[in-house]
Amino acid sequence: MIPAIIAFLIIGIVITAILISPLLIKQHRKRLKSRPFPPLWNAIIENNLPIYLQLSPPERRRLQGHIQVFLTEKQFIGCKGLQVTEEMKLTIASVACLLLLNERGEYFSKLRSILVYPSAYLVTETVATGEYVVEERREARLGESWSRDQVVLSWEQVEQDTQNWQDGHNVVLHEFAHQLDQEDGNSQGVPILPNKSDYPIWAQVMTAEYQQLCNDVQQGVKTVINSYGATNPAEFFAVATETFFEKPQQLLHQHPRLYELLQRYYQVNPRQWGFKD
Repeated sequence: MIPAIIAFLIIGIVITAILISPLLIKQHRKRLKSRPFPPLWNAIIENNLPIYLQLSPPERRRLQGHIQVFLTEKQFIGCKGLQVTEEMKLTIASVACLLLLNERGEYFSKLRSILVYPSAYLVTETVATGEYVVEERREARLGESWSRDQVVLSWEQVEQDTQNWQDGHNVVLHEFAHQLDQEDGNSQGVPILPNKSDYPIWAQVMTAEYQQLCNDVQQGVKTVINSYGATNPAEFFAVATETFFEKPQQLLHQHPRLYELLQRYYQVNPRQWGFKD
């Protein structure tokens, strides 16, 4: 009898913890977001995020709150001898948190660590070149998103991208868009959407736009969306996200349905942030 009671108590405690945990996390995040934003942090972001001052005051306040949660919950790890500074953390966090301005409530839920290399880094890939032939290749990379718990970035590339905002290339936006895509355990260019009714519309628009990009790339047509987006639907979503935040006017002009779809998903309108054609 006593062992059974103890077992029921343990089960009850576990269930209670599971039910209460999200509420505790939500309250903790609310406290973090309500903290005064350090003036030094504000100065760093002003200097390193070109569009920061173009955001509306409510958007800046939301971004600041998200940054404080992000820096508390995520671990930064320097690689190849790199010492990750406060400036590096704030720069990466400020760009990544642009994707969260819609108050989705999650902070890249699977992500635990951001690995930062000084520059491009080498990885070994195993590639099947025949039915019974496997080949190892060394490949230089600037960033990648792991479906388990990590994002890997080249700091040199992060700096280059923030200094050249509006060129349509941004490794942080790209890899953190992958994180959004991977939250449901898959990487197919379909992030978790607010409503079930959103999925058919998403599939229709994204499939048509992806196929158009593939056709344009095959025919050598110059596109506002980087040709790397034609690799597969997951890369298309990540590249389209880069374009949406960095070249909104051009994306709206050339791909209005895609722009409107991403605007509904991210719940922001980058055209209002002072971009010029």
